[in-house]
Amino acid sequence: MAADDSTQPQSAQLSVGELVQDASTQISALVRAEIELAKAELGETAKRGGIGAGLFVAAAAVALLSLPFLFVTLAEVLVALGLPRWSSYLIVWAMFMLVAALLGLLGRYALRRLRRPERTLETVRETARWARHPISTTDAGPGTEV
Repeated sequence: MAADDSTQPQSAQLSVGELVQDASTQISALVRAEIELAKAELGETAKRGGIGAGLFVAAAAVALLSLPFLFVTLAEVLVALGLPRWSSYLIVWAMFMLVAALLGLLGRYALRRLRRPERTLETVRETARWARHPISTTDAGPGTEV
């Protein structure tokens, strides 16, 4: 019995080149679909993240705007304890100045701990030396070792 060509599956009738081309097309379509899915998911995630960040910033702004009321309340508590109103507000102001001085000292300390970028400065110096004398037997150029 001879095998009939019509009973063989269609893929057996395709050449290897056609199969490779078909696989390449399908893989390309799959990759494009995966990229579109990733874009959609990341877009939704970014949107939700943006909304969350916006709400967080709004909450921080409201909290910051409420601080003066806290300090007025503190001054009024001092008045209720029997201090004159002017001295109560002066005490609250002095507390602010103390906190500001402390933060200023901490900032100054942090700035003094900064170090100069020594490696960068040295490479800039080497580049400048090379630029002044580009043809030198002792130095082939910036960043190169002899």
